[in-house]
Amino acid sequence: SNANAEIAAMMGRQEAGQAPLFYAFNLEDHVPASHMLRGIDQFLDLGELHQHLAPHYSHTGRPSIDPALLIRMLVVGYCFGIRSERRLCEEVHLNLAYRWFCRLGLEDAVPDHSTFSKNRHGRFRDNDTLRYVFEKVLERCLAEGLVGGEGFAIDASVIKADANRQKGMPGADAAWDRESPLTRPVREYLEALDEAEAPRTPPKNVSLTDPAAQWTAAPGGPAFYAYSTNYLIDVKAGVIVDVEATPAYRTDEVEATRTMVDRVEQRFDLKPTRLIGDTAYGTSEMLGWMVDEKGIEPHVPVWDKAERKDGSLGRSDFRWDADADEYRCPQGKPLLSSGKPTADNTLIYRSNLHDCAGCELKARCCPNTTHRRIARQVNEAARDVARQLSKTKRYAQSRRHRKKVEMLFAHLKRILRLDRLRLRGLKGARDEFLLAATAQNLRRMAAWLMPKSPEAAMAMAL
Repeated sequence: SNANAEIAAMMGRQEAGQAPLFYAFNLEDHVPASHMLRGIDQFLDLGELHQHLAPHYSHTGRPSIDPALLIRMLVVGYCFGIRSERRLCEEVHLNLAYRWFCRLGLEDAVPDHSTFSKNRHGRFRDNDTLRYVFEKVLERCLAEGLVGGEGFAIDASVIKADANRQKGMPGADAAWDRESPLTRPVREYLEALDEAEAPRTPPKNVSLTDPAAQWTAAPGGPAFYAYSTNYLIDVKAGVIVDVEATPAYRTDEVEATRTMVDRVEQRFDLKPTRLIGDTAYGTSEMLGWMVDEKGIEPHVPVWDKAERKDGSLGRSDFRWDADADEYRCPQGKPLLSSGKPTADNTLIYRSNLHDCAGCELKARCCPNTTHRRIARQVNEAARDVARQLSKTKRYAQSRRHRKKVEMLFAHLKRILRLDRLRLRGLKGARDEFLLAATAQNLRRMAAWLMPKSPEAAMAMAL
């Protein structure tokens, strides 16, 4: 009919004619100004990367993949939670913004996943390239004024290792045939045992595929093998100033604090006036290190088991006299020490039997013993400093600032999808944690410093 003919005449049709021989196409025009990679590209400077890696490349043979391309592809993967190397190569091949960021034209080939993986693990692991990139990004954060340097916060988060919880055995029974070929994680684990200064107590359970991973359990959940990522952040803008991988063991996590604080001071001449942490960092040794060795205010709850909750007299009811090196009980009687610390660096102060025998407060002080004993840590003065600081407004502000590091861990697991490692061994965990921290700092700079619409600002901050 005529009506159908008119409708057909007005209906647009895509002509499938012969494709043109030449295209005028510019990738720059097709990446939105508000795209996160625009901001990240502005703050990622790899100009000196080739000079850093030059000693590790041969002067003969076939040219390798450009290391700057590998780093840019890794940044894309960690910024956007692309955990698979195979999928990352596919996404860079298909996504115009990713191609633009990686300096690849439309016709440039993307490395296949096997070549990418071989170069990544072979080139970068033995020359600290990923730490070099992380510190270059941190230098830019410093230059842009995002690091205040006054307050640092420390915390650790457990990340599952790439190890089947069913494939393990008791640590005392674990043994490997050193004459036969060993996988890299096993080889690194055995080398670390050989280099250890003191023999280590066999762990409860050891993974046969990743023996350096720690057998651990979250409250209410099944046990699993894991590593810990330890973050040291500056509280001004939440920039990560250092990151360290350790087995998921509290002692190793606390010890990593010393490593990171010392390294940041050495490399960037940064030392905070206050260090914020939870109770795990409130041990006597750690507080003594902060106060006496580093001169840092410990904004950390004191790990204290001396106070009593049954209504009897606690240590705070006894007055300490530093000049006389003694405690005075509420009745004014002294408690003295032999001056010899115990194995855990504790001094024991004891009252006199005759003073306690006829004391009217004995029922509330030492009802089940003949005299009163008070344990005092060698670093008790530093613990007292922490106790006094806990009563200040600055300390209350620090407790709020500590949430910034917890938010970074939530972002790491939920947005960057790093809730389980893909690489094995402590070195593999170190590589992944460094890349993730680099990606978070780049995203933070893009979110804080790039001009953007409200919608883009909200997307970048996530």
